[in-house]
Amino acid sequence: MMQIIIAAGVAFLVSILLTPVLIRRFSAEGLGQEIREDGPKSHLRKRGTPTMGGIAILAGIVAGFLVAGLFGALTGAGPGASGWLVLLLTLALGGLGFADDYIKLVKGRNLGLNAKAKLTGQLATAVVFGILVLQFPDGRGLTPASTKLSFLRDINTFDISIGPAVIGVVLFLVFIYLVISAWSNAVNLTDGLDGLAAGVTGIVMITYVLVTFWQFRNSCAAGATAGCYSVRDPLDLAVLAAAGLGACLGFLWWNAAPAKIFMGDTGSLALGGLVAGLSVTSRTELLMVVVGALFVVEAASVVIQVLVFKSTGKRFFRMAPIHHHFENGGWAETTVTIRFWLMASMAAMLGIALFYGEWLSSVQL
Repeated sequence: MMQIIIAAGVAFLVSILLTPVLIRRFSAEGLGQEIREDGPKSHLRKRGTPTMGGIAILAGIVAGFLVAGLFGALTGAGPGASGWLVLLLTLALGGLGFADDYIKLVKGRNLGLNAKAKLTGQLATAVVFGILVLQFPDGRGLTPASTKLSFLRDINTFDISIGPAVIGVVLFLVFIYLVISAWSNAVNLTDGLDGLAAGVTGIVMITYVLVTFWQFRNSCAAGATAGCYSVRDPLDLAVLAAAGLGACLGFLWWNAAPAKIFMGDTGSLALGGLVAGLSVTSRTELLMVVVGALFVVEAASVVIQVLVFKSTGKRFFRMAPIHHHFENGGWAETTVTIRFWLMASMAAMLGIALFYGEWLSSVQL
């Protein structure tokens, strides 16, 4: 428990203290966000707001995880493979987002990385992560991830890598790519209102602190029997989720309306990677769809808008992602943000109820 508290506290302090430094630096260098002309007119006043604040989020996550890991190493055991791999995934996608932001702001190319470059970056990251999470077995033979699809725990009857060895590996890597691409892009699409993405991600992180700590307390490795979880390094995942929570809260202090800085793709892609990595290594990929339902709705609204427009020439929503639909319907930006936080909280509570309910039923069998 102490490692979790340390991770959250250190990440919060690093994020909340580093963000104003970035605000001053980027403001002095004129590294401000461009605002799309076809977006809500109320957003035009945000033109020039410093961006790439995701650097502070990443710094907070790294610092929180490392300090908590050092404390763990001094009092017992240091971080295991699962925590390191999810951290590396977060940093890799954060690096991809940084490259996109850098090209847009410093090089003056408004669109940043082209679609091919982004796809290649996400694909390469997913392939490396997908290969590595099936390595590093512990004493029980558990690797950071399994090839089985998971909801509240692994679904033993649904193996993604079914078939000949080569085909099975390819299918698993495709699945990992879809998970990483979906979550990183979903968080990126959600990052359109002051405080929205940071707040919703914080809610998801709270949920996964609880989920992974419960897995740790009821780990099969700890001698638990009925309802125990076969997850490698669940405490490390709880520490990483706590670091993500602390970093998001520290950044939110400055990103809440009216935002003094935006996280940019540096932050949104990194947080999407953190969400994806936690879902894979805690073996709860489908549970994350419930917990992160707000992200799912945001991404789905864009898909629906594009499909309907291409089919009929008409827009299904006033504007996509869906938070702009409500803005254009007369809701104030802060109203949309707070109501979306509330919806994200309800989705998180539903996810926790499903997770705990399944454990309770398995114990009572």
